[in-house]
Amino acid sequence: MIYGSVCSGIEAATVAWEPLGWEPQFYSEIEEFPRCVLQHHYPGVPLHDDFTTIGADQYGSNLDVLIAGTPCQSFSVAGLRGGMDDERGNLALGFLKLAQRKKPRWIVWENVPGVLSSGRGRDFGSFIGGLAELGYGFAYSVINAQYAGVAQRRRRVFVVGYFGAWQPAAAVLFDETCLRWDSPPSRGERSDATGESVPSSSVYECHGQDSRVKNVGDVCTTVTAKYGTGGGNVPIVVPDVSKTLSCPKGFRLDYETETFIPTVAVQTGMTGANGKNWSEEVSHTLDTANPPVVNQSYGEDLRVRRLTPMECERLQGFPDDYTKVPYMHYKETPDTPRYKAIGNSFAVPVVRDIGRRIDVVDRIING
Repeated sequence: MIYGSVCSGIEAATVAWEPLGWEPQFYSEIEEFPRCVLQHHYPGVPLHDDFTTIGADQYGSNLDVLIAGTPCQSFSVAGLRGGMDDERGNLALGFLKLAQRKKPRWIVWENVPGVLSSGRGRDFGSFIGGLAELGYGFAYSVINAQYAGVAQRRRRVFVVGYFGAWQPAAAVLFDETCLRWDSPPSRGERSDATGESVPSSSVYECHGQDSRVKNVGDVCTTVTAKYGTGGGNVPIVVPDVSKTLSCPKGFRLDYETETFIPTVAVQTGMTGANGKNWSEEVSHTLDTANPPVVNQSYGEDLRVRRLTPMECERLQGFPDDYTKVPYMHYKETPDTPRYKAIGNSFAVPVVRDIGRRIDVVDRIING
């Protein structure tokens, strides 16, 4: 598959689709730091500044997929919500004009869920209406990245279009059962508050050690404490409340009396030294009162820290230090542009899953 990517950012699409054997035809990005990332990793791929200048005759007519995550600020509920009247929001229509010129068989477009309500729905209606006028059948869905294998909740609208029919687009975004009116029956039986037998369900527990399905009402081991490890580095699980719901004793400064008083400290990823010094108080991570900037009993200052750029890369599915590239005159890549570029990107596993399904559906269509 040959694809073109505009509003490329740091190119999550290529990180997602390169393992599938897909080849990029061109990129387009206007921000300085993401351009440095693209030039560092993909020096052989043409990199445009303004994608609206890409002509119909450039690169031939063999484009299979056109993907973009046009700027979301004008649609975000956290912004001014200028919608299509905002220059950034209007790039969504510019993307449609590029699709009209390049005529790809597939379209992939991403934005924040706020686009669905921007302009009381008229903005999103303009976009998908434009797709229809160009001859594309389409489907759209709000996809949460946590279900694609990354450790964050990140809900984004994805629109998939296919030239000439809507069924291939729907097959990419939805399972067959989602397109049927008859829902499958629930599994098993349970009792409700009245003692009556009613259909039951289950919950899926997933963490670093193992994954399992449990019945509703059972406590997952992620909310019990783990003390040490047994054979094969397997955590020893004990039937106790997790120590992430309590924390080591410490002290905080009372500004009125100018004295330190016993309190609790933020605990991140610790189960305590041999189980000692646990406070029975509720952790301040569950309470907004009294900010937990305190000293632990052994005197070391504890503070809430921010995620590192590498951790943010992992949260989005990128390789470690993917954004650690030469930038301007800096000896060490600054964190600030890395945070911004990573935050503006796609979650790689979501785009990879969409690409895999496009690949399968496209092969079926072409026999």
